[in-house]
Amino acid sequence: MHLHTPADPQDPVAQRAADRRRLANAVRGSLGFVLLLVVVFGLQGLGDTRALAVGPGSAAGLVGLLTAPLLHGSPAHLVANASALLILGTLALAVYPRATVRALPLMWLGSGLGAWLLGEPGSWHLGASGLTHGLMFLVFVLGLLRRDRASIAAGMIAFFFYGGMLLTVLPHEPGVSWQSHLGGALGGMVAAWLLRRSDPIPPRRRYSWEIEEEEAERAAQAERDTWEPGSPRDVPVLWNRGERRDDERGVVLPFRRRED
Repeated sequence: MHLHTPADPQDPVAQRAADRRRLANAVRGSLGFVLLLVVVFGLQGLGDTRALAVGPGSAAGLVGLLTAPLLHGSPAHLVANASALLILGTLALAVYPRATVRALPLMWLGSGLGAWLLGEPGSWHLGASGLTHGLMFLVFVLGLLRRDRASIAAGMIAFFFYGGMLLTVLPHEPGVSWQSHLGGALGGMVAAWLLRRSDPIPPRRRYSWEIEEEEAERAAQAERDTWEPGSPRDVPVLWNRGERRDDERGVVLPFRRRED
């Protein structure tokens, strides 16, 4: 699918200022969520948090659909997810601010549902790794669907840093919830398809060679129009005999017979 790309921005200075504000908001949003995870992790020592994790196949385990992404099992677990959320969250919010916010519920619930439906009974699933997979797949698939320059660049950056997530949606390591990874990834892909038009296409920069090619084409077209004959309808009428009356008859002009 290819979406139309508009011409140059009418006000480049205002466009650059808007881009800086969007990037700053993306950094603040991602950093704020990471700080929330740190605060929640500090409070986990006050009691047993298994009741807030996803318990596959049990009604009580459904509570974790809302709370499990906020919990982590160890500092290393928290640091790994926080770094990915900071990079992928900033990237997603900077390029797709509307789509990312609207896609968050799908990725959040998709992560929990994947663990609840596919996890082994008696196990407990927690952590924000499902969200990280959802963000990576969201940015990557949006780059494939939209195909404007900013989307392609964002998709390549996400794949360069976290392309290994394509493998972690399958069983590969004991103790790692691949089920929540798969659920979050599916939520990100579904959100990418549904929300691909939520954010406007960024203005496309036109380069000097493109402008030169357009000017050369216009000059060539003008030269062709100069030498090519116009339509007969465009030729002006130099004389018009006027309308003829119904009772008017034509005049027969006599010609002298040619003498042999």
